[in-house]
Amino acid sequence: MIKVGIIGCGVIAPTHIEGYRLLPGVEVVHLSDLKPDRMAEKGDKYGIAKRSCDYRELLSDPEVQLVSVCTDHASHARIAADALESGKHVVCEKSLGRVQEDLDMMVAAAAKHPELVASGIFQHRFEARNIRMKKLISEGAFGRILMLGLYFRCLRANDYYLKDEWRGTREGEGGGILINQAIHYLDQLRFLFGNVTSVSARTANMTHQGVIDVEDTAVFTLAFEGGFCGTVAATSSSREPWNCSLFFDGDLAALNYVNETCEKISAADPAREEMIRRTLAGEREETGIAGKSYYGSGHAAQLADVVEAIREKRPCGVTFADAANTSSLVMAAYASAEADGAPVPVKNYR
Repeated sequence: MIKVGIIGCGVIAPTHIEGYRLLPGVEVVHLSDLKPDRMAEKGDKYGIAKRSCDYRELLSDPEVQLVSVCTDHASHARIAADALESGKHVVCEKSLGRVQEDLDMMVAAAAKHPELVASGIFQHRFEARNIRMKKLISEGAFGRILMLGLYFRCLRANDYYLKDEWRGTREGEGGGILINQAIHYLDQLRFLFGNVTSVSARTANMTHQGVIDVEDTAVFTLAFEGGFCGTVAATSSSREPWNCSLFFDGDLAALNYVNETCEKISAADPAREEMIRRTLAGEREETGIAGKSYYGSGHAAQLADVVEAIREKRPCGVTFADAANTSSLVMAAYASAEADGAPVPVKNYR
């Protein structure tokens, strides 16, 4: 039996709790949160008796072997590093950190404890269709990648930012649309197409003035290690509740991939087009979803990967270093925007 502690009992905590409950031989036994009422609500709902307002009490619990860090971005690095130093395996929600120094600390802490599993949550990598898509790209189904574009839209009204004091703040969250919502799809770009070497970005606060001190809209270009370029546009000011559209062109085929569904394929060879269509056919997987529908089914699958990695004493699917590369991409975009769009290199952890 692997016993788990959850640090942070906010919006994302139930997704972790319910994800762990889907796994045999796993039990959530300890909760921690600075707000006793919020912790009590989750504890009562899920029958979790052990509760601590100080996360260090949870880390000192010998029963806990694995910790999920579900707090605000600014506290991730310290908590995760302390958990590893306490001998606990760690799963940390995105973004791993708020600033580059946070990422440095977390990657170093994981490297210091190679016997422990340390994973950053990017659940879309574990959805079956994205796995099939990556295989198609890596096997050359689309040919040489020429360019790509990511267009992400969602709606976050003022009340979303006002319900938690850290949201929409530079000090608490590190940024806005890029570090919170769009980061999932920036990670999808890295998962499918490889690391990004530099970015050139512009950001703006279009509709949340006086409510947040970070961006709600961003547009930037990316240079990939593979030699091709891409563009990203993201906003939390759309009337569209949640929509992600990925378009990319290879020299053998092109694809429109909307909300992780194959919308359109274009290829000169009909057999290639049909092969891609067949591989990506079917509705998006909805089994095993824990939390909001657009979270997808990947959380439970990623938590399963972490648990299996612990049992098998192997690396997990998304290490701290790998997850840090996506957060580092976001931070490079912010640095570029502050430099009036000048290109900024992305620090990639190996």
